[in-house]
Amino acid sequence: MMSLLGRSEVDTGEVFVNFNQNITSLAVATNGNYSLYSLGSVDSTLDKIYHTKSDDLFLIERLFESSLVAIVSQRAPRKLKVCHFKKQSEICNYSYSNTILAVKLNRERLIVCLEESLYIHNIQDMKVVHTIRDTPSNQQGLCALSSSSEHCYLAYPGSVITGEVQIFDAINLHAKTMINAHDTPLAAIAFSPSGTEIATASERGTVIRVFSSQDGSRLFELRRGLKRCVSIVSLSFSTCADYLVSSSNTETVHIFRLDRSAAENNDHGKQSSDDWMGYSFFRYLSKTVTSYLPTQVTDVLSQGRAFASVTLPEAGVRRMCAIATIQKQLRLLIASQDGYLYVYSIPSIEGAECQLIKRHDLRLDDNYAMDVKGLNSNVSIGGAAGVPSAAAAAAAGGSGDGGKGAEKPGSSSNAAGASYASAVKGDEPAGSSSSNN
Repeated sequence: MMSLLGRSEVDTGEVFVNFNQNITSLAVATNGNYSLYSLGSVDSTLDKIYHTKSDDLFLIERLFESSLVAIVSQRAPRKLKVCHFKKQSEICNYSYSNTILAVKLNRERLIVCLEESLYIHNIQDMKVVHTIRDTPSNQQGLCALSSSSEHCYLAYPGSVITGEVQIFDAINLHAKTMINAHDTPLAAIAFSPSGTEIATASERGTVIRVFSSQDGSRLFELRRGLKRCVSIVSLSFSTCADYLVSSSNTETVHIFRLDRSAAENNDHGKQSSDDWMGYSFFRYLSKTVTSYLPTQVTDVLSQGRAFASVTLPEAGVRRMCAIATIQKQLRLLIASQDGYLYVYSIPSIEGAECQLIKRHDLRLDDNYAMDVKGLNSNVSIGGAAGVPSAAAAAAAGGSGDGGKGAEKPGSSSNAAGASYASAVKGDEPAGSSSSNN
């Protein structure tokens, strides 16, 4: 999933928000604190899993429902710390030659993105297995990692001039494919849950495209708008992969429905008799009419439009969006840097309005959220950014100041290794979720 990366948000007192890979939890960082919330009952309450005082953080990534979190603080922007939050211990840390701009996790790999390089770690032992050097300047830390272990792909910009996407096989460690997605530089990229599709948006922001991540073929072309160019901030597939949601620097969030069955039928020239006077006739008519029109006009007519949309109170607020099935209901979740989490229902009919179910205030004090795991929400772990003091680190079997090399992890004993393995495995079976049904 995509996060709101700019450190200026935290500098100005804004809230950092980030969903985990399968949209079962939300990480929230404010000045001097960070919390993890469960989204299982988000229609009514926001259940707090964990809270601690910390340095100001600008990156937090939780690995699915496990206890492993990767964090980067403003005080040490070149250092990645991997922690077991339930044991309140640091597992290891790494230092890099430049500022860390993004961190991505799945059950096989941990990716660290710098401006001109990407480090690929084996999630099981945190060893660096590959480094992609001399990438085009990537000041925004734009990259995406598939949450799938079967199609474990990494995507990143291949050019600063055009919207070229490089897709890298993070398991077999070789380039997979290159996609010329847009004429202008990329602004957002996101993989589908299976990793077989990738959505892209350019700095122009008017068209969103979906490609096969395996062969680079274009699957969908979606038009966000015609009136103005915008800056796409968030792009995300739904957990069922049937929808795609985007947010920008405007007040509108767009939801697109990805009708793969219709696309397949159209590609194979299939049609049912009762559909002829409906969609198929319209498609036939549009093909006939557009054959006499300029290419630029026909491109616009053939692009998909938003299935539904939401208009929020104001423009200029960075928001991250996700669509997930929660308690058997499809929900749109919008987490914003001004400290709110909006929960909307998604209509079944195209063009209908999304209905606001709940607005959670992420800035309220600790009494607002229920500590469902029984952890002490007032505990301060002691070290910077939620990392234990030297004594606590020693008790956990790790080194409080390890990992000072450019790519080497901090030294750890067998106890620390066991702690790390249990954190990666998670407290629940892999793929299980108490939040999504």
